Order: sequence, then structure tokens, then C-alpha cells
Amino acid sequence: MQNQNDFTFDKVKFNKLPEFVKKLHERGMHYIPLVDPGISAGEIPGDYSPYDLGIQQNVFIKDGLTYMPFVGKVWNPTATVWPDFTHPNISHYWLTVFDKFHSTVEFDGAWIDMNEPSNFWDGTKDGNCIINSTLDHPPYVPNVEGEKLFTKTICPSARQYGGRHYDLHNLYGTLETIVTSKVLGDIRSERQFIISRSTFPGQGHYGGHWTGDVVSNWEHMKKSVPQILNFGLFGIPMVGADICGFNGNTTVELCKRWHQLGAFYPFSRNHNTDDGIPQDPASLGAEVIAAAKETLQLRYSLLPYIYTLFFHSHITGEPVARPMFYEFPEDRNTFLIESTFMLGTSVLIIPILDEAHQGSTVKAYLPKGWWYSHYNLDIIGSLGEEVDVVIPEEFHSIPVFYRAGTIVIRQEPAANTMLSRKNPFSIHAYLSSDSGSAKGELYWDDGITPNPDIVGGYNHYLLKVSSQSLTVDADYESYIGANLTLAFMEIRGIKGSVSAVVINNVPWDTFTFNQKMRTLYVNTTKQAVSFTDGLTLNWIA
Repeated sequence: MQNQNDFTFDKVKFNKLPEFVKKLHERGMHYIPLVDPGISAGEIPGDYSPYDLGIQQNVFIKDGLTYMPFVGKVWNPTATVWPDFTHPNISHYWLTVFDKFHSTVEFDGAWIDMNEPSNFWDGTKDGNCIINSTLDHPPYVPNVEGEKLFTKTICPSARQYGGRHYDLHNLYGTLETIVTSKVLGDIRSERQFIISRSTFPGQGHYGGHWTGDVVSNWEHMKKSVPQILNFGLFGIPMVGADICGFNGNTTVELCKRWHQLGAFYPFSRNHNTDDGIPQDPASLGAEVIAAAKETLQLRYSLLPYIYTLFFHSHITGEPVARPMFYEFPEDRNTFLIESTFMLGTSVLIIPILDEAHQGSTVKAYLPKGWWYSHYNLDIIGSLGEEVDVVIPEEFHSIPVFYRAGTIVIRQEPAANTMLSRKNPFSIHAYLSSDSGSAKGELYWDDGITPNPDIVGGYNHYLLKVSSQSLTVDADYESYIGANLTLAFMEIRGIKGSVSAVVINNVPWDTFTFNQKMRTLYVNTTKQAVSFTDGLTLNWIA
């Protein structure tokens, strides 16, 4: 930014930013700028239109006494004012400043930060608010930092169109998200993507969340798991923590383990402070590169499954990343587990969270049933017990398991989602130990059209295995041009033998069966097989 001002960019250090963003778009990538709500109040009149327009439209939060714009200080060199996201003019104002910047830099979403709202001063410049105000100095103050309600934020007595800031403070980030969501929809006519630091219940309908300025240490990595699970239960499914930590300096081992965990956050991002050591994988060496590459490739291969989870979250409110007790509510042993978690109903993630961890295994509780390892063909049959799980160090990853009785759709990964969407899919069925059955589903659309569940333009498929037969049925199909060809199918947990395979009544000879590992692998690359044609696979003992 120029002078740390929103809706600007440094035309010396980043003079080619607009061209750079266009090159990103040509490669199928996206550009999400950071936008703070604080607007510089120290510019010469006429030199900074976001401030001039805000004054003209009367949209800034007001001082409780003077009714003039409340002045604080964030990154701007002199002073800062804050938009009032309850004001009737705010949508027009926010649209104007966003649209003007977008006409120069064609950004694709918004990463909205510092929106608690954060203030480098305690209230005003003199470190106080209205002395005799019971809003600024209430008779009871909770145990907050600085023992003041206005520590590093706006005075509670400040005035907004919707009331006093005292009553609206906790809503500020989500109100900003709501307005930003509408503005981005008007500017781009595509699905909005917003990540906010400050949130409130209802945020998940409009945007996601990251857990703020976590510290680069093992304790904060460990705490990120229950944080993310909690936010899923709060109705904010798109959530993640800064991989490798934000404040302080990371280490090779910590960053490796954090990448292995963070690849499975619903929102996965490595983010660093400007005064820390570089922590991108290439800066930290081969160990971190290998861990990040392996786990991110697995994440990308699971995107059809994860995308389907987000569809369900949108429709029903179900979380994407789930505590163990959410999936196993009748198993009391899962109630206090916060070191492992489920992605949806099928995928179990077992991270390494302790710096002192030694050995080739990690202890993890496995609820009753069969669990299928991702990295080999092992099946663990659990009675509902803690087991020693092998860490797949040769794959530079952590243990990942699939739950018996589920079907997961995967896709060949690529460098970005524009490329991976062109790749073939694969079906992975993990049969239950008792009935040999499984079920799953796939939701698919173009990834950009707003509200496809309302206007149409999506496909929904139901998958089922029973009685030695795998079927794929279209529940709804309106997305024209979807590339849904299959590369292969894998069915694990088959008891007995397999002598023949038939697909859509056609005998199929490109299959292998490993009886010891109970795994049937069916190659479908030589003869095109697609979801859209309907699919039935039978195997014969």
C-alpha cells in the first residue's frame, strides 16, 4: 500500500501489480488483497478519495461527545477513522472505493483484517475516553487486557447509526463482512470469497475466518485444532490458522508438522509476520518442502470430497472439520478428544502436535469399526480403543484414515483448481466390516456462479455399495459441460475373492484384486467411464 492506505498500492515497489494480477489470472490463480477497515485521516484534502468520500457521505463512526469522526491510530502515519457498517450510506461508499481500486487491480476477494476494530491507541490519542461515561467506564469491567473496555480499540461511547459502539463492538467484523460480500458480488458477479479476523455468529453465511496472530510455537499449533473445530460448530466452516504460526520465528520441525496439519484445515494458508524469518517451504529446506508438497497434493486430491462437505454446510449448517464426538456421539471416549478430528464423515486426521514426540508411531483413539490407512493397504479393526498408529514418515506425512462404510471421491491434483478441475476423478469405497456396504456422494458445479443451489447449475450424485455392486445415481443434474470422467475405482474391504468385473453390463478385464489386502482396483482409462452416463460396477467371486 502507499503510505499504509487502503485501496492504494506502492507504485515504486509494486509498480507492475496490475500486470502481475493479470498474469495470475492467466494461470488460473487468484489475488486476495488485505483490506483494513481503518481509513487514513491524515491526508491532504482532495488527495485521498476514500477519506474525502467518507466525510461527504457521513459514514465514519462519530466521537461520543463532539459528533465528529472518531479519530484513532492504526497503520496510517498520522490518524485513522473507521467506517460505520450500520450506516445506510455504507454500501454505496464501500462499493465506490472497492470498485475504483478494482478498476486498477482486478482482485478476486477480500482478506479483511484489524476489524475488531483494532486501534493502536487506547481509545483516543491521550489513552482515554469520556471520563464520566458509564459506557467507557462501567461499574463492572470483565477480565480484559488492560482492565479497560477500550484497550487498543474504539471508545464504547462512540456513536454509530445503529447505536453506541458499546452495543455494536462485537458485531463490527461481521457487519463489515456482510457489506463486503454484497459489494464484491456487485463488482465481480461471481461467488464472493472473504476471510475476516473478527467474527460473530452469522459470519459463516457471508465469509470465513482465520484465528488471528497465533505464535510460532507448539502450544499454538496444538490449540489450533480445537479452535477450528469450535468455529465449525459456531457455523463458520471456512476457518484456518496461520500455518507455521504468525508472530515469532518458526523452526523446521514445527513448520513441517504444521504444514502436515494445516493442509487439512478447511482454510489452508501459510502466513507470516513481516519481522520474522521467512517460513515458506522453500526457505526452510527439503523437509518442509516435502511435507507441504505431499499433504497439499493429498488435500487437492480430496477437493471434490471437501467441496461436497461445504455444499452440505451451506445447506444444513454442518461443520466441515468435525470433532470426534460429532461423528461418534454415542462413544463417550470421543467427548474430550481435541488432538484428532474428522473431515466430514469419512476422513480421520491424526496430526503430530508435540515437539518431544519420538518414535515411528503416535497414539490415537479409533472408534469401533474398520479404519483404512491412506498410505498403505492396512486395515485397523478397532474395538473403540487407543492404538499405536504408524506415522508414514517415508511419505513425509501424518496418519490419514478412512472410515468404514463410506465412499470418497477424489481427483488427480494439479498446481491450482483451474487445472485440477480438468483432471479425471476416482472413486474410493471403504466397505463396512459387517455388511460390506458403503455410501457417499458428490456435489459439483462450476465453482464461480453465485447461489447455484437456487438458480440451478450443479450436479449431485449418490454413490452406494451393497451386495457386491457399486452404483452411481444422479440425484440432480443441471451443470452442463461438467468433466466427470473416471480414471479408476478402488474398493477396499472385500471379503472373499474377485474373479470378474462388469461395468454397465460390459465385462471388464482391466482390474486387479489383492486378496490379502482385500482391495479391488479397476482401471477405466482405456474406455471412458463417466458419472453422467450412470454407473454400475459388479464384481463376481
